[in-house]
Amino acid sequence: MFGSGPDTGHENSEEAASALVPVRFVWPYGGRRVFLSFTRWSEPMLMSPIEGCPTVFQIICRLTPGYHQYKFFVDGEWRHDEHQPFVSGNYGVVNTVFIAREPDVVPTVSHDIPDMEVDDVIMRSEAVMQIPEADLEVSRQRISLFLSTHTAYELLPDSGKVIALDVNLPVKQAFHILYEQGIPVAPLWDFCRGKFVGVLSALDFILILRELGTNGSNLTEEELETHTISAWKEGKSQLNPQIDGNGRPHPRHLVYAGPYDSLKDVALQILQHNVATIPIINSSTQDGSFPQILHLASLSGILKCICRHFKHASSSLPVLQHPISSIRLGTWVPQIGESNGRPFAMLRPNASLGSALSLLVQAEVSSIPVVDDNDSLLDIYSRSDITALAKDKAYAQIHLDEMSLHQALQLGQDANSPYGFNGQRCQMCLRSDPLHKVMERLANPGVRRLVIVEAGSKRVEGIISLSDVFRFLLGV
Repeated sequence: MFGSGPDTGHENSEEAASALVPVRFVWPYGGRRVFLSFTRWSEPMLMSPIEGCPTVFQIICRLTPGYHQYKFFVDGEWRHDEHQPFVSGNYGVVNTVFIAREPDVVPTVSHDIPDMEVDDVIMRSEAVMQIPEADLEVSRQRISLFLSTHTAYELLPDSGKVIALDVNLPVKQAFHILYEQGIPVAPLWDFCRGKFVGVLSALDFILILRELGTNGSNLTEEELETHTISAWKEGKSQLNPQIDGNGRPHPRHLVYAGPYDSLKDVALQILQHNVATIPIINSSTQDGSFPQILHLASLSGILKCICRHFKHASSSLPVLQHPISSIRLGTWVPQIGESNGRPFAMLRPNASLGSALSLLVQAEVSSIPVVDDNDSLLDIYSRSDITALAKDKAYAQIHLDEMSLHQALQLGQDANSPYGFNGQRCQMCLRSDPLHKVMERLANPGVRRLVIVEAGSKRVEGIISLSDVFRFLLGV
């Protein structure tokens, strides 16, 4: 069946109307005026920019099940989306879409239903979609094969630097270094032992600041000036000892990888130990002496390798074409009456910084969406934002329960920036986005999660992290 375009409803047939499927089309590449046109090309439909995302245009059309061809008309020029299926034909290069019949759920949308209700129809329809087991199995096999046959050496950039800290450095000085260098984590070097012994991360500073704000704390602000990283790590290990299988405490060891370890092994190490990054260390001697740190490996870098390798062969990974709502990837805000094993945390801008830090630690999450009274996304507070408190020694002048999240976020931004949605910090996606688009955005440097929002209102619907994607792709 070939569909020439959206149904206009001229026949007024109830049977035909009941077969129409609402489909959202998105043009995320900017422009002043963007139109969508099907194979007649003579009836372009104006697309609307998404609120808060002026470079992303969308339109929802009601289509009959079957095969459709379409193009975009952007600022007077015919365009097609290279990241969607396309073919060459009598009309040049056009995008294609196949709308399958849905016998179990047939969404019916009349002409007077606004877009927000159409979104609701799409949500219910997508919620019952099932990914074919064959699609999932073949995609996982091909990704696993690629990761198993490529090494961590491929993650190394052509040029770059890795900042390491000596364990005898005062914590306060390390705090400032991370802030000034704009990095959330640094490997730790023990000169006496001649090896790397661990990492210092933003989570360490969160724990330190919570310790400072706790009555009866053994750490004072004055001691922070001279307290070394080594002393902090030792005290931390006593407070939170690592227990082996026999119930006995044992020392924590540095999690690292070698340059010739497979990308799959590196990814599994990151997931298993629940860390953001692991150092790639090479030694020219058999006993491991004179180690050299080459790179800090992250899931983002590994994902970039996957996207680059399969860029022109995405059809070989059929699961990547499915919308994230059908996969239910990540953590979603539970619907009314729906139980959710993983609690979803959101905070208002006036919530205290202390409550945010407690939530980050207790819920073991790396970020929390900051929303308004309608649960629309305003900003996001991440563990790494804690380093902004090093600016002008703000950590020594504040009380965590007296500073609001909005005030804390302003420390790392321009003091004159207007209050409201922060589009530069908030990386978002829609529930209708296919998995490959989500992966491409997460592969960008510095992006560790995407907030799933409702089109238009930016109402938060969920969050997807790098670890969510890898656990799904690797089946772990």
